[in-house]
Amino acid sequence: MSKKTMLHFKKLSFLFLILILFGNCRNPKNRAASTVNNNEIQYAAGFSIVSYDDFSILKVKNTYPESNEVYTYVLHKKNKAIPDSLKQFTSIQIPVQKIIVSSTTHIPSLEMLGVEDKLIAFPSTQYISSEKTRTLIDNGKIREIGSNQELNTEVILDLNPDVIVGYNVDSESKSYKNLEKSGQKVIFNSDWTEKTPLGKAEWIKFFGILFDKKEQANSLFETIEKEYLATLSLVQKANSKPSILAGSIYQDQWVLPQGNSWAALFLKEANGNYLWKDTKGTGSLSLSFESVLDKAKDADFWIGPGQFTSLKEILNENSNYSFFKAVKNKKVYSFSTKKGRTGGVIYYELAPNRPDLVLKDLVKILHPELLSDYEFSFFEQLQ
Repeated sequence: MSKKTMLHFKKLSFLFLILILFGNCRNPKNRAASTVNNNEIQYAAGFSIVSYDDFSILKVKNTYPESNEVYTYVLHKKNKAIPDSLKQFTSIQIPVQKIIVSSTTHIPSLEMLGVEDKLIAFPSTQYISSEKTRTLIDNGKIREIGSNQELNTEVILDLNPDVIVGYNVDSESKSYKNLEKSGQKVIFNSDWTEKTPLGKAEWIKFFGILFDKKEQANSLFETIEKEYLATLSLVQKANSKPSILAGSIYQDQWVLPQGNSWAALFLKEANGNYLWKDTKGTGSLSLSFESVLDKAKDADFWIGPGQFTSLKEILNENSNYSFFKAVKNKKVYSFSTKKGRTGGVIYYELAPNRPDLVLKDLVKILHPELLSDYEFSFFEQLQ
């Protein structure tokens, strides 16, 4: 090999090495993949977010109990390309400008992020309690679209939202499948299947990514988390662990939370002795009145007595309630007394988003000396 040829070969080798080392930086798809972050979700079990330079991948699972489905969505800004390998999944351009949501638990996240004006329709609007969103409904800004099981497809197609946030209770999801066949983009939300208070609250990040408000959503959640953990630390100073009865009669059965449920966990975190804490499951128990009376007649507190809003109502319903110590001592606390203008219970709408307030309420009930200046957010002592 001549000296000239050798020199040419070295130049080509050098250029080839440069292309290997730096070529990926010129390809936006490869660059995005090289700057991946790990899942940004800490407590929620139902979704994950992984962010790249030009897009984010949102995965949702646990859309109903025992569901094995995993849904993948690609969120990207305008004019940003996504890899060919991801084009099989539903893609959403962010920030979303027109949205339809399907659960009242979605409303607080929209309001906390300041994007409630992007909501254009909702099924069964009468259940929404928030005054801010109710005003939008009253002004005709938010359309009624039937029920979650029978959505008004005609109205939805006319509104043409950027995305529909739905939830399902089984594998059918007929309304949403029909909407997808009509070209609508549907994203499922499974906040209702979360088993922990902070897990439910973290779903604000789901909406944060949709509206390109990730940093704001993270900040809001961090504040809730900080308050929750501070209260959790505070209640460790309690000198007692009062016994607790929960639930109420429904169709001749006393329905109360199972030991691993969201509601039961709150009672545990508030340093209370929930009398059914050792039962397995995350749903509800259905027991006879007699068995509940036998176990809980001496319970210190009755928390969450269904739709009852006064002790008089309780005793009028069944005089045998008077045998409970908690009723005799007027230690019955309910969240059903606080409702929106159209009768929706505020707790059902806001509590999943604000576990810090729920925990403070329960600590105030069980250990009032620890939060002497705190005012109830959801619960109220029945008179």
